[in-house]
Amino acid sequence: MQKKSTITKTNTNSKFSTIRVFFQSSTTHYFVGLIILIIVVYTSISIFSFFFTSNTDQSKIEGLSLFQFKNIEAEEIANWAGLRGAILSSILMNEGFGLSTFFLLLFTVFVALRLMKVYYVRLIRNFILCSLLTIWLSITLTFFFGKFFQETALYIGGKHGFIVSNILVYNFGTSGTLLIIVLLFIISIAIVNIEIIYFLITPKQKNKNKIGFSKEKKIENASHIPPFQTEENFSNGIEHFEVVKPKEEETIISEIKEKNRGFSKKINKDNLEKVREYDPTLGLPNYLCPPINLLKECGISELQIDMEEQKTNKNKILSTLDSFGIKIAMIKATVGPTVTLYEIQPEAGIRISKIKNLEDDIALRLSALGIRIIAPIPGKGTIGIEVPNRESQTVSMKSVITSKKFQETKLDLPIALGKTITNETFVFDLCKMPHLLVAGATGQGKSVGLNAIITSLLYKKHPAQLKFVLIDPKKVEFNIYSEIEKHFLAKLPNEEDPVITNVTKVVQTLNSLTKEVDERYNLLKKANVRNMKEYNEKFVNRQLNPQKKHRYMPYFVVIIDEFGDLIMTAGREIELPIARIAQLARAVGIHMIIATQRPDTSIITGIIKANFPARIAFRVSAMVDSRTILDTSGANHLVGKGDLLFSQGNDLTRIQCAFVDTSEVEKITEYISNQQGYPNAEILPEYTSEDNIEKRDTTNLSNRDPLFNKAARLMVTHQQGSTSLIQRKFEIGYNRAGRLMDQLEDAGIVGSAQGSKAREVLISDEYHLDKILELE
Repeated sequence: MQKKSTITKTNTNSKFSTIRVFFQSSTTHYFVGLIILIIVVYTSISIFSFFFTSNTDQSKIEGLSLFQFKNIEAEEIANWAGLRGAILSSILMNEGFGLSTFFLLLFTVFVALRLMKVYYVRLIRNFILCSLLTIWLSITLTFFFGKFFQETALYIGGKHGFIVSNILVYNFGTSGTLLIIVLLFIISIAIVNIEIIYFLITPKQKNKNKIGFSKEKKIENASHIPPFQTEENFSNGIEHFEVVKPKEEETIISEIKEKNRGFSKKINKDNLEKVREYDPTLGLPNYLCPPINLLKECGISELQIDMEEQKTNKNKILSTLDSFGIKIAMIKATVGPTVTLYEIQPEAGIRISKIKNLEDDIALRLSALGIRIIAPIPGKGTIGIEVPNRESQTVSMKSVITSKKFQETKLDLPIALGKTITNETFVFDLCKMPHLLVAGATGQGKSVGLNAIITSLLYKKHPAQLKFVLIDPKKVEFNIYSEIEKHFLAKLPNEEDPVITNVTKVVQTLNSLTKEVDERYNLLKKANVRNMKEYNEKFVNRQLNPQKKHRYMPYFVVIIDEFGDLIMTAGREIELPIARIAQLARAVGIHMIIATQRPDTSIITGIIKANFPARIAFRVSAMVDSRTILDTSGANHLVGKGDLLFSQGNDLTRIQCAFVDTSEVEKITEYISNQQGYPNAEILPEYTSEDNIEKRDTTNLSNRDPLFNKAARLMVTHQQGSTSLIQRKFEIGYNRAGRLMDQLEDAGIVGSAQGSKAREVLISDEYHLDKILELE
């Protein structure tokens, strides 16, 4: 019974989901807008005809409502829009607002264009404006010209104007009514020119126009959570306790604007020569960054400090170390949102390795999920012990986006990842990474981390400056970004889906990107520059000729989710173009982020690690997985829920990843998609590989050795790419075994030869092997 109820509930949810998708579809919005536009055109025709045919039609339609039918022959109605048009125009002109009805029709056109995404307009502002003008014109026409139409059936300002005008004259007299009409006119003109007034004022304020904000307002005490520190000195057996005041961080901007046109070039009288510069954002001059109010505040505004917990943990650490003969001169605690860092300074003569080896003992004594010892802390003469807080606190995406560090950053591709253990916003530049590896066990925050990365870039960059290539084998993680296809996404020619999910398409896309890399290097060579930044500066200053195929280059950020699944199914076809892009693409503005929940050596190979120096590790279950990602332990001691280690070079930084949920991402993509976009997504170069065709011919079933399938299973089962193993197992000669190994390499099952060492097996299990053999 319960199972049936669950199935019914699932089906109901599925139906509601389908209906919701239908009504949220851009295609549905387009057709609804088109229908509204057709209705407006029909209504306009009926009103224009009303001026010429109302005298003829008025007696025939008298007493009829818009939805009431009467047996009238078509030729008897003179209105160009027929019987319904005659009734509709009579209602709007006589019973409604008269000639001022055209302002209401104008607003309806705005609604239609917004739905069709032909032109982006501010509906609330225009609704207020059109409503005021409708009321004003209705009263004005009646007040000045109503007496000329008294003997006709036409109310020039409609019944609304007739009634309101008479009420005003009765209560305020002719002069008072005239003043009210003038006042309404001034208010309407002020609304029309409010942006002109705004731009006249704005240039006087320097460095106030922050991305993603519209109204100027002060935000106080929001997400300003200074680190809390306590310090205790132990000297001659006397305990001294004092509070170490944290260094103040001005984290919130004093004035923020919710919607801005900061991407538009403004002419400076002192610098008129800049008018001649090329502005890549002019393709979408009215584009607005997402406003900050689309993000939610989650968690609490101020960090809660549990003094009793800090004191208990401190005493346990000291007693544990003391039991092993380790005396401590000083201990200091810095409280973060997820963990507390206890800095200890051992007395002279204590070996650091001795403290490091007590990691498990301290964890046992503290009953903690896992602690991490940093011995020593870089740049300090102390040893750090990171202990998870009893209750972790959520870091909202809003708090890091509104931080001064992110708002005032000059980085090329800034990413606000979260907050450090000292509660400082952590921002890094993807351009300097230049590629990023993200790994962690299922459910530890990897997907949220990718969304935080994408959200950071959407809040900072114009569509002309940045394009995403999203690869999602699971088909569900990145589908939410499909709506911004015509703003921020890039895809293959003639490809329908903006997010790449098919393995074959993934291979084609990656090879297409290698072609884009080559094309960009050719342009750099022609321009005599070394990198994309120098190239774009020349192009903006009009030193490069577009007729010679020069073009403005946007940044490309390629994000691959579930990289492990791709490697298992496509092997070298995936790894080789990724390695080539990673090695060459930094100078031409193409950066990669790959994510996997299987951090083993068959996925994160030596080639990948060599070309992805920046790593993000979420919690993993085993130390070996941590070493695979970071080349050191630590990720196995994280507490989950967005707790991560960021590595660039030798330094590890512990960060609580900012939380952004699906509903927030939906609001951001909807806001962007409702604005005017480019006609199409960015089109990648078309890629056709004759090499792949030749390889397929040499590895098809007719040319393969009869032992190919068995040899493939042997390699996968033993996870050892050895020619001698094939010889022994199948009792064949060296030459035949060598040909078999070459065929296995061409099929992407084993890696290339490594001298006397066994080849790397690129497939981890028989399930993925069967997929490859089926494709063949």
